[in-house]
Amino acid sequence: MTSKGALTKARLAESMLELIQTSGYSGTGLNAVIDHAAAPKGSIYFHYPEGKEGLGVAAVELAAQRFEALITEAAAAADGPAGAVRSAVEALTRIVSESDFRLGCPVSVVTLEMGAESERLRHACATAFESWIAPTAAFLEASGVAANEARSLATVVVSTIEGAVIVSRALHSTQPLTSAADVVAELIDLRCHPAGGTR
Repeated sequence: MTSKGALTKARLAESMLELIQTSGYSGTGLNAVIDHAAAPKGSIYFHYPEGKEGLGVAAVELAAQRFEALITEAAAAADGPAGAVRSAVEALTRIVSESDFRLGCPVSVVTLEMGAESERLRHACATAFESWIAPTAAFLEASGVAANEARSLATVVVSTIEGAVIVSRALHSTQPLTSAADVVAELIDLRCHPAGGTR
């Protein structure tokens, strides 16, 4: 059974994650997190002695875990890496559009706001991106992409999707995400099935 303290700690991280997505890291105050989580005052420093920075790290780690799970599920359900990318982007598109373009990737938000201000937050964001790039690279390699190309291609895939989320929010349109999925899927197909033969 999960303890009351553990539930409060998890609820605080969840609230921080949601508020970062809608208000940004800088725009999210600790009082807002406490109110959103319906947590006792003082609970943040009890569970996160480093205060807002520690809570921000926890939120980034939570976002990383969720998107990594999305990648894993997409890879398991799809018939190949191109299909997996399309499936993952479709899930992201639903999140962005159903929130009326208010929700995006909290990791990119924290990176842009705090990457130059907090080494701890920058490292948490770098770890999050790596947790998405590494399994994507492994899946690409298992699908026929040469080992020395899989990491580079995986980095392009993740970077392209991240950028498309930002542009979609700015334009209030899912077209950037749809276009990104099309281009990335085509690139993956070319690498997995190069002209003139297979790897």
